[in-house]
Amino acid sequence: MDDQAIDTNAPAADGMGHRAEKPPVGQADVAAGLAEVRAAIAQAAEDNERDPAEIQLVAVSKTVPAEGILPALEAGQRVFGENYVQESTAKWPALRDRYPDVELHLVGPLQSNKAREAVALFDVIHSLDRLSLAAALAKEIARSGRTPKLLIQVNTGAEPQKGGVLPDQLATLLAECRQTHGLAIQGLMCIPPAEDPPSGHFALLARLAKEHNLPILSMGMSADFPAAIQLGATHVRVGTAIFGARRPKV
Repeated sequence: MDDQAIDTNAPAADGMGHRAEKPPVGQADVAAGLAEVRAAIAQAAEDNERDPAEIQLVAVSKTVPAEGILPALEAGQRVFGENYVQESTAKWPALRDRYPDVELHLVGPLQSNKAREAVALFDVIHSLDRLSLAAALAKEIARSGRTPKLLIQVNTGAEPQKGGVLPDQLATLLAECRQTHGLAIQGLMCIPPAEDPPSGHFALLARLAKEHNLPILSMGMSADFPAAIQLGATHVRVGTAIFGARRPKV
């Protein structure tokens, strides 16, 4: 699959990623949203006889300025997801100086020419979906010695505008990643079509992960993470329910 033309221009930011034209997110609102999401995860786990500790909350802070992320950090959240390499490079190094135990996940699409920056910054990359990207990541992992966990994104709805390998091509991509490039693939990720009930897509991803003995299942967002937990999600990616409506990416 060829690289897609994806806009990776970051919003105008200073060294900490602040964007002065947007007011900071209220600390109480973020803390309350985070508490509600944590409680909902615990409830969904209990309802499905799962241990809540098995489910990692990835707080998706894409387009949220650094000062908007601080309330979540102060409330103890340490796992965050971002969509844009350039935006993340602008705001996260300074935040990590203050909170060095942060684990940073890239949950958005990745161009091969951004592989070096992605490997340097992120601890988990959710969006590996083509051989050209696998080659670029393998080269940077070998060069840098950093080994972020890698997940393959599966396009469960076969949507042409969305990244991800088609389900019937997963086995081929997985074999190439492992045998040709020596990559250790840890799991799968999906983003179901907005108009579809998500559970069928989550069930498909869970089946594929089981078939290929992959332990990480990254699925479920603000609107549907309880259904994802029911079907085996290990990582849920929640942004709006914590940080509020997305700021436009300018």
